[in-house]
Amino acid sequence: MKYIRLIKQFMKSVFFITTASLALAVCQKEVEGVLPEALPFEILPDTVNIVPGNIDEASGIADSKKNDGYCWIQEDSGNPPEITLLSHNGTVVNKVYINGAMNRDWEDMAIGNGPSAGEPYIYIAETGDNTSSYAEYAIYRFPEPLSATDTVHTWEKIRFTYPDGSHDCEAMFVDDATKDIYLVTKRDSLSTVYRLPYPQSTSSVMTAVKESTTRVSGICGAAISPDGKEILLKNYLSVYYWKRKTNESIADALKRQPISLGYTLEPQGEAMCFKKDNSGFFTISEKPFFANHVSLNFYRRK
Repeated sequence: MKYIRLIKQFMKSVFFITTASLALAVCQKEVEGVLPEALPFEILPDTVNIVPGNIDEASGIADSKKNDGYCWIQEDSGNPPEITLLSHNGTVVNKVYINGAMNRDWEDMAIGNGPSAGEPYIYIAETGDNTSSYAEYAIYRFPEPLSATDTVHTWEKIRFTYPDGSHDCEAMFVDDATKDIYLVTKRDSLSTVYRLPYPQSTSSVMTAVKESTTRVSGICGAAISPDGKEILLKNYLSVYYWKRKTNESIADALKRQPISLGYTLEPQGEAMCFKKDNSGFFTISEKPFFANHVSLNFYRRK
């Protein structure tokens, strides 16, 4: 298993380097230019290192609503079906096992509203598909646990297909106002946005609604601000920013040209979330074979 994971990390690192090289010129041409002083967030992050071996393949992050000062982290395929509670200072506090769930390829996570009013829910996107070969995908949903929890025994599984075939999706967020789930594809020439409208079925397979096409590609992480007014998408090179206009839908916002934020390149950076007080956003990367550690990065709002 150790050698398989090393090979997997090597292949991901090669993909990261290749994608970065091919996409750099395209991304620079596609994105609206803004002077650094006009950007809403600092261009350099506050960074803390995480002890090696605790979180090596982070594919999703969500700032906890129940546990102040902590983030939840998920890791992708080949790892146990569990989420890790990480303090904002980089300390791993707990790992919570999701009993009965399967980590085929977990690729993003979010915390948002759900069936019970006032209860924050964790959403885990079982949506990775590197070869675009799966017919069906899923979102796991369960109430956010407290820090001392060791196992989640009860969860819901939202199964779905796309209306136009298989897709590799590594980016998801939940609109708190509507409880709709948004998914953004990775390997299309331009990343496409799909939606699972609330209430999502947990008894039959849903068909995602195709909403819009973005002007960016290679998207591997997504986040929406706590007030729903700002959206972030990232690929391996950039973090893209949209601020919604008055009465503008999420789908329409993502059709527009984004702003490219200041972003310190991470090795295999795939995860991103807003801080729950909306004071900035976090990113965290996987640990490629050539890196010594993983860092938690926070970009403060100006």
